[in-house]
Amino acid sequence: MISLIIIMWGCLLIGLMAIGGYFMFRKFLKRLPKEDGRSIMDWEEYYLEKTIHKWSQAEKDFLEELISPVPELFRDVARQRIASKIGELSIQKNDEKITRSTLIEGYILATPKRDHKFLRKKLKEKNIDITPYEPFFQQSKDDYEENWEAKYKQKKS
Repeated sequence: MISLIIIMWGCLLIGLMAIGGYFMFRKFLKRLPKEDGRSIMDWEEYYLEKTIHKWSQAEKDFLEELISPVPELFRDVARQRIASKIGELSIQKNDEKITRSTLIEGYILATPKRDHKFLRKKLKEKNIDITPYEPFFQQSKDDYEENWEAKYKQKKS
């Protein structure tokens, strides 16, 4: 009986270590430098630092509302990732401030398709027309093309 408990305890520990290792490995991969010498997380931090002064309190509050369904444990990571994408778009558009439009576009581009249902519901509650954002909704995180940024710039010009 004792040996069965020890075996079950060992399996539990191995399983928990595997789960923890998986998340640690994912974070490690995000820290690896890409071709340009910076990692994904380096770029996220760069865009946040460059655009921190562009955020108004109203836009910060709106972003908090949008990330509210994310579990508390992952909310900081989601906030950083989404805010950095919004900052990147703001820099590309040469905006003086983060606008509601840029915030919504960045949120759509930074989140997987499964999160878009919540965003549509939240925008409907806020009486915000989603028609201008439909092209972004049509894309999913996995469907982005390699040069989507160039096509985006060309389309906006």
